[in-house]
Amino acid sequence: MKPKWIVLWSFVLCMGLASAQVPKQHHWSSFRGERAAGVAEGQRLPEKWDAPKALNIKWKTAIPGLGHSSPIVWGDRVFLTTAISSKGGDTFRKGLYGDGDASDDRSSQQWKLYAVDKKSGRIIWDRIAYEGVPREKRHIKASYANATPATDGRYVIAFFGSQGLYAFDVKGRLVWKKDLGVLNAGAYDLPDYEWGTASSPIIYRDLVIVQCDTQKGSFLLAADIKTGKTVWKTDREELPSWGTPNIFTGKDRVELVTNASNFIRGYDPASGKELWRLGGSSKITAPTPVFSGDLIVVASGRRPEAPIFVIRAGASGDITLATGQSSSKDIAWSKKARGSYMPTPLIYGDYLYVLSNQGVFDCYELKTGNEIYRERIPHHGSGFSASPVAADGKIYLPSEDGDMFVVKAGPKFEVLANNPIGEPLMATPAISDGRMFVRSQQHLFAIGAVARP
Repeated sequence: MKPKWIVLWSFVLCMGLASAQVPKQHHWSSFRGERAAGVAEGQRLPEKWDAPKALNIKWKTAIPGLGHSSPIVWGDRVFLTTAISSKGGDTFRKGLYGDGDASDDRSSQQWKLYAVDKKSGRIIWDRIAYEGVPREKRHIKASYANATPATDGRYVIAFFGSQGLYAFDVKGRLVWKKDLGVLNAGAYDLPDYEWGTASSPIIYRDLVIVQCDTQKGSFLLAADIKTGKTVWKTDREELPSWGTPNIFTGKDRVELVTNASNFIRGYDPASGKELWRLGGSSKITAPTPVFSGDLIVVASGRRPEAPIFVIRAGASGDITLATGQSSSKDIAWSKKARGSYMPTPLIYGDYLYVLSNQGVFDCYELKTGNEIYRERIPHHGSGFSASPVAADGKIYLPSEDGDMFVVKAGPKFEVLANNPIGEPLMATPAISDGRMFVRSQQHLFAIGAVARP
């Protein structure tokens, strides 16, 4: 018989391994899942589906209002946000165009958080976080609910820009709310334009972190997830930006990475202290930083810069490249005029994939920056705003026209399928337990293999 301490230790070890081996794809807790990686393996998603014909559609649930925020998943629930106009007929203008106009929808709105049953699509509860006339305008291509919520299984955090930051428990009870003031995010060179916010909240330990880059008074803020009390606030000399911050957990330290126009920056997430900064980005930034190993990838698509930077973790001070440089001890490699404007890049295996709004799809060797291919997705013409996600050797690309393209991962470009949803797609999908949750203009879909009679 084994000594009791060995039996006890074996039990503890097994429980620890069981906890560690819970597949990350069971939860998709924030924008593009755990640390915005956008990858979930072991899903066995169907390669082909057709929403209008109900092919491989598990369920379809109408979501009132307008929201470009993505769904998130925890356990048996899907959470998402929306803004419902009192005048009805909420619309936005999709497509590839350069207009920077604001929407004329200034009607009273209801900003809501929904909890949906993952298996059936039944709405479990919905809660109004804020009701009233918007405190800022939105872009004609945007919505009043652009930010994706985040959850740690205890709290669901919803960020509605100038309408505030909210924490609900998973049963729908409002725990706290926080007014961050009027957040005027618009064209850097035309201050009278207002485009609305889009950066999503993230959760790090017991902190809720939000990035608020505006025309004046930009800041990064961490609030206690239990109370909403400000733990730290760091002022930033920044232009308006729309990217979500991200947490890089390295061997030696944790870095909070933000994408913005004046500088891409790394911070200590516990204190808000700046660790490093990198200049040379675009005047408009939207993609979220992503990571692999000790490499941090940050991109933006506004010309003429439109850079891709691959940064080595652990940097300090100003790591801006000198004129004519494309690499340094802190920058593994970089490229100009190859960054994405809206979609966040995807790291999958040994490769970095970058999708432009126009549908140009690039594949690079992550460690070296060598270009593997540069191809165009055969879309209808309205472009791509949502970000790529991946599962089981396939990459999924949602187009604004309402088609989901499936591309084979790896060094050879191959379009495997073009699957219609039937409605415009602006939100990035979530993947969990063999289903892909797709938020269209009017519905939330669960896509999964359905046995044919």
